Amino acid sequence: MLDRQVVEESLDSEFEEGDWEIPENIPKEALVEAFCQYTEDDYYEWLQDNFSSFFNHGNPDWDWISEKIKGYEKQ
Repeated sequence: MLDRQVVEESLDSEFEEGDWEIPENIPKEALVEAFCQYTEDDYYEWLQDNFSSFFNHGNPDWDWISEKIKGYEKQ
């Protein structure tokens, strides 16, 4: 779950940089919430896709995974 305060600050920065204004008929809190939900939906789909790839679509290659772990531990 995204931190709504952090997202609001990020949106504020992006809107300022882009010289955009939120229309008066859209409450800022509703915009932040809608953006968070949109992003979270995409994020969970991305996680599922990566889970499937990482674990070889239900047939994990444990040797490959072990090498990935070793590679990250060295960093």
